[in-house]
Amino acid sequence: MSTTATLAQHLASTLGLKNTNNLYWNQSSPVLYEQALNRSEGKISKDGVFVAYTGTFTGRAPNDKFIVDDAGSHDNVWWGKVNKSLTEAQFDQVLADALQFLEGRELFVQDLLAGASEADELPVRIISQYAWHALFARNMFIRPDDLNRTLGVDEPKFTVLHVPDMQADPEKHGTHSGAFVLLNLTRGLILIGGTHYAGEIKKSIFSVLNYLLPQRGIMSMHASANVGKDGDVAILFGLSGTGKTTLSADPNRALIGDDEHGWSDNGVFNLEGGCYAKVINLSAEQEPMIYKTTQTFGTVLENVVMDQATRELNLDDNSLTENTRASYPITQIPGALYPGKAGHPKHIIMLTCDAFGVLPPISKLTTEQAMYHFISGYTAKVAGTEKGVTEPTATFSTCFGAPFMALHPSVYADLLGAKINEHGVSCWLVNTGWTGGGYGVGKRMNIHHTRSMVNAALNGDLDQVDTRRDAIFGLNIPVSCPDVPSDVLEPSSTWADKAAYTTKATYLASLFHKNFAQYSAGVSAAICAAAPLQGKE
Repeated sequence: MSTTATLAQHLASTLGLKNTNNLYWNQSSPVLYEQALNRSEGKISKDGVFVAYTGTFTGRAPNDKFIVDDAGSHDNVWWGKVNKSLTEAQFDQVLADALQFLEGRELFVQDLLAGASEADELPVRIISQYAWHALFARNMFIRPDDLNRTLGVDEPKFTVLHVPDMQADPEKHGTHSGAFVLLNLTRGLILIGGTHYAGEIKKSIFSVLNYLLPQRGIMSMHASANVGKDGDVAILFGLSGTGKTTLSADPNRALIGDDEHGWSDNGVFNLEGGCYAKVINLSAEQEPMIYKTTQTFGTVLENVVMDQATRELNLDDNSLTENTRASYPITQIPGALYPGKAGHPKHIIMLTCDAFGVLPPISKLTTEQAMYHFISGYTAKVAGTEKGVTEPTATFSTCFGAPFMALHPSVYADLLGAKINEHGVSCWLVNTGWTGGGYGVGKRMNIHHTRSMVNAALNGDLDQVDTRRDAIFGLNIPVSCPDVPSDVLEPSSTWADKAAYTTKATYLASLFHKNFAQYSAGVSAAICAAAPLQGKE
C-alpha cells in the first residue's frame, strides 16, 4: 500500500474523510508553486513570488471564531467576547457538511511542527482545498524534512480541515456568518471555512498553543524575539502594526522568530518556522531584509497590488487592504535561527503604536509596570485603516494578543511576572507611533530613532542614564540616548501646543484606567499602583 493510500485510509477511519483519490501529501514548495499556478490559484510577480488574492476577507474574522464547549474545555477556557462557545452538536454538523463538501476533491496535506523545542512541539496536519494555502502552511510552520524527520501517519496531534470555498449556514450551524473558525480543543480538530485569508491557519494553531502550553508551565507569547552575539535574548511584544517584525529583523542580532514564542525552563523558542509580515509601504531603505523577501522565490504575497502586464509589485497601494502580507520561511532572513531557540531573555520590550502622540518613545518599566502594560496591551488604530475610523482609536488587547488567548489573562500575566523576577529581566515600553501631535497633526516616529533606542536598551547603554518620571503616565523616561535628539525623548517637547498635549495625554491615561478596571480585582495592589498617575475618575 502506498503512503498516500495509507494516509487516505487513516483520514477515512479517524476523520470520516472519504473518496480521497487525489491527496497531495507533503509536497515540496516548488511543487506546490506549480500546483497553485496550474490550478490558477494566483499569479507570479516579475521576481518569481507567488501572489494570491483572498477576496472578501483580507484579514482575520474574529466574530466567526468559536471554541467547542465540552467537558474537556469548559473549566479552562476564558469564555466571553473573545472565546465564544459552540456546542459539540453544532461542531459535528459543520464537520459532517465539510466532509461531504470535500468528497472527491483534490486535497493538499502538510504534516508540520509547531514549536522549535522538541520537548514541547505540537505536530500538526493541515488539509486544504488549495495548493497555495498548503504552501503558506509550509512556510509558516517548522518543516520536519528540514530536520531529517518524517512524521508518522498518526503522529499529528491537531488537524486543521481548511475548506475556504464552503459557506456555513448560521441557522443550521450556529455560526455568526458564512465564515467559520472552529476549535475543538478536546478532539484536536480545527475547522476553517468561508474565508481564503491564510492567516486564520496560523492563528488557529497559535490559539491552541496558548491553551496547551501555559497549562504545562510554559509562557506562550504574541511576540518576536532575537538574540545578540553574546547570547542576550530580547522579546518584543506588540500587536499588529507596532513594528515587532520590523524591529526584530536586526542585522546585528539573530532572529529567533517574528510573532509567536514559548518561554520554558530551558529558554525561549519559536512556535513557527516562518514569518508573516505586513508589507504595506515597505521600502528597501527602511526595512531591507523584509523588503528582500518580496523578491524571493518561496514567498507568498497576499493582496499585494501588481501590474498585470509587467508583474511589478506596488507595495504602497492599499486599494485592496492595508493588511497586505508576505509569508516566507524564516531562513530568508540572513542569520535567522532555524529552528529558532535560545536562552532566557535579558530584555523585554513592549511595543505600542500610540496614534495620539503622547506616550514617550522609550521608557524603563518596573516589574509591576511591565505587568500592568502587558495586561493592558495598548495600541491605537489610525484614521482610514478601517471603515468608520476617522480619528485615532485606542485598542486594548490583553497580553498583546487577546484574540488568541484561550485562557484567562491572569494565567499568562502570572507566568510572565514570575519569569521576569526569576531571570532579572529588564523591561521597556517603546512607542513606535506618533510624535509632535496625534495622527493627522504630528508625524510617525523615525524608524532610525526607534532602532537606536531599542539598540541602546539592548546594549545596556541606557542602564546608567538618568531618567525623568512622566507626570501623567508615571513612566521613567531616559534623559538621553545615543543617536537620538534629546527633545525626541520628551513627548511634550515635540508638541507646539503644550496645553493640547496635556489634554490628550490625560485623556489617554483615563482610557488606561477604564480598561484596567475589568482586571483590577484579579491582580495585586502593586500592579494596580503601576497605572498612570493622572486620568483616574
